Amino acid sequence: MSDIQLYNIWLRFVMNKLRGKVALITGASRGIGRAIAVELAKEGASVIINYSTDDEGAKETLEEIKSINGYGVIVKGDISAFDNCQMIVEEVLKVMGKIDILVNNAGISHIGLFMDSTEEEISRILNTNLLGAIYLTKHVLNNMISRKSGTVINISSMWGEVGASCEVLYSATKGGLNSFTKALAKEVAPSNVRVNCIAPGVIDTKMNSFLEGDEKKSLEEEIPLGRFGLPSEIGKIAVFLSSEDSSYITGQIIRADGGYI
Repeated sequence: MSDIQLYNIWLRFVMNKLRGKVALITGASRGIGRAIAVELAKEGASVIINYSTDDEGAKETLEEIKSINGYGVIVKGDISAFDNCQMIVEEVLKVMGKIDILVNNAGISHIGLFMDSTEEEISRILNTNLLGAIYLTKHVLNNMISRKSGTVINISSMWGEVGASCEVLYSATKGGLNSFTKALAKEVAPSNVRVNCIAPGVIDTKMNSFLEGDEKKSLEEEIPLGRFGLPSEIGKIAVFLSSEDSSYITGQIIRADGGYI
């Protein structure tokens, strides 16, 4: 190993903002979740990669973390069920002993007229986007409150603030997540646990890959910054909210949408 490589390792060790922290990120097999996992790992956090179905994606996230000399563990589990969330948290605590940072990122979208929604579609998106975050947070809080330390970051959407036609269910779950963030932040602040939310705009992920050609160009022109956001840009906000740099920030919805709304 060269002197430069050794220096870079030493520099990361002494400068990392999240060294010694354990972070659980849901939906970390791709997109924003993966970017958050990687950015937290860059700052020294031990990352728990949670996902429900995408085995290969989770492995790719882990390999990316390893490529930057980070530490990660894969924990598979569907957060849409209360008992599953309890098992996920118990497994993480068994392996890592604590959870310092919880990022509720897992989410699904549904585009179509609300009046055409089926009961199954309604249940699926509510259980994953909103109830999953609530379930997992409930199970994690015992560990955080007992240690008088912890950070919860919910990943919402700009549509949670203003709503989107043909994405009524998605907007409703994200609006609920915003209110959950604000209320819980007040409740757990005396225990030194902070709860914040990131509300991304249009981010260049697989979820938005259906936008292409003229449709994509037209949308980009509506965004004052003239482009889609990068997943890594959301990841860097998560680092800020996870670190002592934001020690007096709680109950906030941080919108990152390029000035779109």
